[in-house]
Amino acid sequence: MPMKGVSQKRERQYEHIKKSEMDQGRSEEDAERIAAATVNKTRREKGETKDD
Repeated sequence: MPMKGVSQKRERQYEHIKKSEMDQGRSEEDAERIAAATVNKTRREKGETKDD
């Protein structure tokens, strides 16, 4: 995941989601997009991002 400041927990979450999406037949590009969006949504909901 090409983001600075992301915890190891979120890195693992990203890899797990990416693998799961690829196992379901999605392309690597789509799997990466879905995984990143999901992790970002979770970080936002948990208050792990900066509020601007």
